[in-house]
Amino acid sequence: MTFLSYLISGISLGSVYAIIALGYTMVYGIAKMLNFAHGDVIMIGAYMSFCGTSYMGWSPLMSVVLAIVVCTVLGVTIERLAYKPLRMAPSLAVLITAIGVSYFLQNAALLIWTSNPKSFTSVVGGGAVKLFDGQLSISHVTLVTVLACVVIMVALTLFTTKTKMGTAMRAVSEDKGAAQLMGINVNTTISVTFAIGSGLAAIAGVLLCSAYPTLMPTTGSMPGIKAFTAAVFGGIGSIPGAMLGGILLGVIEIFSKAYISTQLSDAIVFAMLIVVLLVKPDGLLGKHRNEKV
Repeated sequence: MTFLSYLISGISLGSVYAIIALGYTMVYGIAKMLNFAHGDVIMIGAYMSFCGTSYMGWSPLMSVVLAIVVCTVLGVTIERLAYKPLRMAPSLAVLITAIGVSYFLQNAALLIWTSNPKSFTSVVGGGAVKLFDGQLSISHVTLVTVLACVVIMVALTLFTTKTKMGTAMRAVSEDKGAAQLMGINVNTTISVTFAIGSGLAAIAGVLLCSAYPTLMPTTGSMPGIKAFTAAVFGGIGSIPGAMLGGILLGVIEIFSKAYISTQLSDAIVFAMLIVVLLVKPDGLLGKHRNEKV
């Protein structure tokens, strides 16, 4: 039962990574940029939920809605102010700007909420499901996290394949110039992409802090980096790849901590990424594309 318990914990942690990675992979797949401020949007979402329940006395559901709304607006604002002016700039300029936005959000959080850790109250509540005469316990947070990951992935897949905006996103991903000539508003499409990704970051932040209830301005940094690793692991730009990469990364991390070393677990995770990229550079579900120069 210990092995099964570790596996469930890994899937739960990996589901959080997968939700974050979906935001990374959508932005990269459509806007062709790496938004390294994404991890700090996670942190802002968690703080918004914390403020909703602790300061305003709102219900957990309302606090989650607040977090999603604030992060969605924040994501669109960041895109309009920081990234839109650099649409034709070299990728290095965009990368440096993303790092600058990340530091700005972290320091703004330090000024507003200070560096003191906050005790985050789970929006899911306590309790667990007991199986095998109580030998295996699955917390409600774990169940909600895994369910949320599956629902979000299915919803995003249907959105990108069945809706008009989803078709526009795929067109912009293939060729921005051709999409614009066909009447697609590229700027609006990219803004919607950032809005969706930032809303997902809010959900991930709330679920992450519900499972690990300590909230700080650096809360989203390491999960954000690992989720980016998961996106690359599964094939950045692929929605199923982001989910697969996130869950595999979470399982590898938990098993590494349980059976090898808690100190070496992060090194093992990144070593696995290197091995996968050496064998399959485009990621597990990524598609190789030849680009004309």
